[in-house]
Amino acid sequence: MGVPQLYYFTIRGFGEYIRLLFIDNGIKFEDIRYVYGSPEWDEHKKSMIFEQMPTLKHDGKEYAQTGAIMRHLARVHDLNGSSEDDATFLDMFFEGVRDSRMKYVMYIYMDQGTREELTQKTLPTCLANFEKLFKIHQGKFIIGDEPSYADYILFEELDAYTHLDATILDKTPSLKAFWEMMWQRPNLKPYLEKRKADGVWINAIEKGMK
Repeated sequence: MGVPQLYYFTIRGFGEYIRLLFIDNGIKFEDIRYVYGSPEWDEHKKSMIFEQMPTLKHDGKEYAQTGAIMRHLARVHDLNGSSEDDATFLDMFFEGVRDSRMKYVMYIYMDQGTREELTQKTLPTCLANFEKLFKIHQGKFIIGDEPSYADYILFEELDAYTHLDATILDKTPSLKAFWEMMWQRPNLKPYLEKRKADGVWINAIEKGMK
C-alpha cells in the first residue's frame, strides 16, 4: 500500500484535523500544501473533486470533503468507537464542533459580529454544550481513554479559540484539561511546538492570530 497524500493549503484550517489524526497515530503521509490563490493551486484544483481541498489520495482513490475524509480514516484506523452508539455520538460531536467552527468563520472571513460577541457569548455557549457532552463518557477523550477521529477537530478548534482569547476555556474545565493533555501527546507535541514557532496561520487571513 502506498503512503496517503493529503492536499491542503499552507494554513491550518480544515486540513489540520486530518494532519493531527495522522501525526498522533503515527501514520505516515505526504503533506502537500499549496499557497491559497497561487498559480499552482489555481491549476491543480481543476483536477480535483469539487475543485477544493482538503483532498486525500491513496492507492489510486481520491476522497474529498473534510467530514468524509475524517470518517473514512476513522473506520480504517479504528478511531470510530466500538459500537454504533459510539459512532453516532462521535458524529454528533463532530458536527457540533463544525457548527461552532462556522460561527468562528463568519467572524474571521465575513466580519459578522465583533470579537467580543464571539469570545464572550457565541463561543462560550458552544463550549458549554461541548463540556456537557464531554462529561457523558468517563475518560480523557470524547469517548473513554482512547482517541477517536472527533478528538482532533475538537482539539484544533479549542486551540484556535485560545488565539482569540487565552482564557476562553477557563469556564469549561474538562475541555481545558483535554486541550492541555493533547498538547502533551508524544507524537503531537513536537509538531505543535514547531507549528507555533513557525507561526503557521490558522486561517487564510491573519485575523484572529496572536
